Amino acid sequence: ESLHSCIGLLGISAGSLLLAVHFYSSPRAAPLIPSTALGVLLLLLSALLAYAGIRGSLRNTSLLVPLCLTLAAFWSGYGVILILAGQGVLPTPGEAHDALVPGLAAFTLALLLLALVGFLCREPLLALVATAMSLASAHEVALHYSSSLGPSAVACSHLIVCLVGGYFTLGRTLCFLTKGKVALPGTDLAKKKAQEQGRGSAGSTNPFAAPGLLLNMLSASVFCCRLLGVTHKLFLGHVPWLWAAGTYQIGICVLSYRAMDVLMATAFGFTSILKFAGGYCLLYPTWQPEEPSLPTPFLVVFSILFAVLALFLSLQSLVDGLYLLGFVSYCIALACSPRGFFAGGPQGVAVAIFVASASVALLHLYNVRARAKIPTGEGAVKALLAHSSPLKLREGPELHTPYLGYSKYADAEALAYACSVLASFALTAPGDPQAPLATVVIPWVVVAGGFLKLLGGSVAFARGKTLESSAFILYAVMWIIWGLTRYSGLCGTARSFHAAVGIVAFMLFNCFIVFCSLFLNLAWFFYSLTFTLIAVSFLLDAIHALPAGYDIAATLIFGLVSFYCFLASLSSSTFEGCCLPMGGPVVQLSGVGAGTTKCLHLPARKASSVKRIADILRNGGTCGIPTDTVYVLVAACSRPDAVEKAHRSKRQAQDRPMSLWISSLKQLEPAKHLFTPLLWDFMEAAWPSPISLVIPRGEWVDFLGMKDSAKYVGTPRSVAIRIPDCSVTTHLIDLVGPIVVTSANPTGEADTTHHNQVYAKLGDKVDAVLCGGPSPENIASTVVDCTKIDSGNIGFFRVGIIPKSQVLQILEQVQKK
Repeated sequence: ESLHSCIGLLGISAGSLLLAVHFYSSPRAAPLIPSTALGVLLLLLSALLAYAGIRGSLRNTSLLVPLCLTLAAFWSGYGVILILAGQGVLPTPGEAHDALVPGLAAFTLALLLLALVGFLCREPLLALVATAMSLASAHEVALHYSSSLGPSAVACSHLIVCLVGGYFTLGRTLCFLTKGKVALPGTDLAKKKAQEQGRGSAGSTNPFAAPGLLLNMLSASVFCCRLLGVTHKLFLGHVPWLWAAGTYQIGICVLSYRAMDVLMATAFGFTSILKFAGGYCLLYPTWQPEEPSLPTPFLVVFSILFAVLALFLSLQSLVDGLYLLGFVSYCIALACSPRGFFAGGPQGVAVAIFVASASVALLHLYNVRARAKIPTGEGAVKALLAHSSPLKLREGPELHTPYLGYSKYADAEALAYACSVLASFALTAPGDPQAPLATVVIPWVVVAGGFLKLLGGSVAFARGKTLESSAFILYAVMWIIWGLTRYSGLCGTARSFHAAVGIVAFMLFNCFIVFCSLFLNLAWFFYSLTFTLIAVSFLLDAIHALPAGYDIAATLIFGLVSFYCFLASLSSSTFEGCCLPMGGPVVQLSGVGAGTTKCLHLPARKASSVKRIADILRNGGTCGIPTDTVYVLVAACSRPDAVEKAHRSKRQAQDRPMSLWISSLKQLEPAKHLFTPLLWDFMEAAWPSPISLVIPRGEWVDFLGMKDSAKYVGTPRSVAIRIPDCSVTTHLIDLVGPIVVTSANPTGEADTTHHNQVYAKLGDKVDAVLCGGPSPENIASTVVDCTKIDSGNIGFFRVGIIPKSQVLQILEQVQKK
C-alpha cells in the first residue's frame, strides 16, 4: 500500500513539475520542453498513474484511486493534444486553445469534487493535491482567454503539487528508514489504516464508479462547451478527450467487474461506445467534407438497452437508475437529429449529463469514504418488491458465485449479449458503397460487437464457462473482421474467394458450438444457431449471391434472440425466481452438464472454505479436493456411509481399491509397534510426497477409527496409504481426521486436473468441490508395493510423478541407516 501510494503521488509530482517548467518557459520563443516531448512524457506518466490507481485499489479505498485514474485519463488526452499541436496538426494557437478548454474545464470541476470530499473525509494531503491541480487547470483556462494572468500562476499551482508530493515521499522514506519511529504528519499509513479498520467497511462496494462518472463529465464537456459558445467548433482536436475517456472507461468497466458490480460495469461499457462514436464523428470530416450519418435503428435499440439497464440498476440504487435515463434521452436525441453529435439537441442533453454526472460522482466519492452515507435510494424499489414472491431479489454471499470454480470477476454475459444486439442492429443500416465510412457503424460493430465481447469472453472463461467464452471470442473476431472489411473500405466494393473461405472456416467452428450448446441450454442453442444465419449472409455476400433483404432479416432475428438472452441474464442475476428461463439442455446425457447442479464450489485459497469442506465431510458428505498431483474424491474414515457413497458414485473397480490418507505420522504413533522398523523409517523418509505406499493390512487400521469403512479401503491383505505434500489437503485432514481417497473420475477415464473437470464428471454425485484451479501436476502419484519391504524388495503398481530411481534411492538411504 505504501509503495503504490508513493508511486501515485510521485507520478503526479513528476507531471506537475514538467507542466511547471513548460509554463515558466512558455513566453520564450523556444520553450525548454517541446510540445511533442511533453505530450509523450505525459502519456508515460498517465500509464504509471493508471497502474498505481489499479494496484492501490485492491486493498485501499482511499481517494488516491479516483485521483490517479482521473489524472491518468486527463493527461492522456492532454498529451495527445500536445503531440498534435507539436506536429502541426493544430497549426494555430486558437485551435490548440479550443482543443484544450473542454478537458481543462471538466478536470477543474472533477478535482474540486475530489478536494471537497478529501477535506470532509479527513484526507488533507490528497485534498491539497487535488485543490492545487484544480487551481492550475482553472488558471490555464483563464490564460487561454486573458493573457493578463500570465503562465506563472499556472506554474505556481503545479509547484505546490510538487512540494506536497515531495513532502509525502520524504515522510515515507523517514518512516521506512526508522522502521516507523519517525513519521511526518499525514504520512503514517499504518495509523491511517488502523483508523480505517476501526470505521469498518461502510464504504461503497464499487470504488471505481466515481472515476467512471467523472469520465462521463469529460466527454460531455466537449459538447457542452460548443453549445455554450466556449469553443468555436467541434473538430479533430476534441477527439483525444472523447477517445481517452472511452478507453479509460473500458478499463473502469473491467475494474467494476472486479468489484462484482455487474450493472455499473455494463453501463460503463455502453457509455464508452458512445464516446468512441462521438470521436469518430468528429474525426471523419478531416478526410471527407460532409458530416457522417448515424444509423437510426441502432440508436433506438441502444436507448432501449439503456432503459432496461436503468430499470435493473434502480433496484441497486435509485439515483444511479435515474441517472442512466439521461443516456436514454441522449440516444433518442441523436436518433432525432440528422446531424447527430453536431446538432444542438444532443448537445443540450450533454449539458444535463454533465451536471448529473458531477452530482452523482460527488455522492459516490463521499459514500466511498464516509461512515454516514448519503442515501441513494438503495431500499426504495427493494421495499416495493418485498411482498412480491416472483420478484424476490437475489442477495447474500452467493450473489456472484461463479458457474464453475472461482473467479475474481462478476459475470459479464449481459454485456456480451448486449454487444450482439448493438452490432446486429447496426448492420441493418445500408451503407453507401462509394463512401462506406459515411455511415457511423465502425464504433458500433467493431467496439460493441468486437472488443467488448472479447472482454465478456475473457470473464466467462475465468468463471469456468468454457463454451460460452469460446463462442463470445469467436463471434467477436467475426464482428471485428466483417465490420472492418465491409464498412471501412478495406476490401472496396469487390468480394473475393479468400473472404468466402475464411467465412466457411468460421461457420465450421460455429457448427461445433451449435452442437455443444445442445448440452447447455435452449437459449444458447438458438443464440448460436441464429448466428449461423449471420455467417450465411456474410458468405452469400462474399460470393455475390445475397438475396434482397436476407441479411437484414438474419441480423434482426439474431438481434432479437440476443436481446432475450440479455434480459434473461440480467433477470437471473437479479431475481431468485426464474423470470425469463434460459431453458434446459436440448440433449441430456449422463455425466454431461453435471456442473449445472447446486453442488457447492468453494475457493481453496480461503481458510473458511476448507473449514466448510471439513464440516461437510464430518456430516457424511463426499467432496472433490485438490492435491499435490491431481484432484481426488474424498470421504471421512469415521463415516462409513460417506465412504460407501463415494465408492458407489465413483463406480470403483475391484482391482483399483480406494486408498487411505493421513496428515502426519503422528496419527499412526499409537500403532507404531505394529510396523517393522524398516517400513516405519521408509514411510518417514518418503512422506510427505506424491508416493502412495501399499503396506500389509493389520490391526493398525483400527487405530484410525475406520470402523465399517475398512471394508471399502484397500484389499483384504493390503492398504494404500499416503501423506500428501499439499498444505490445503493436510490441513483438511487435521480438521476431519484420516480420509478415504479415490481419483475424482469414473473408473477407466483420465485423471481430473482441474476443478471444472470434477464438476463435469462427478458434479451431480458429490456434495462440494474445493476449487484450486489447475492441478500442479498432470500425473498421478507413484504407487509402491511395500508388502515385502523387510526382505529388501519393493514393487511398483504404478509409476507416476515420482520416478522409480528416486523411490529406490530413498529405500537405499533408509537401509543404510
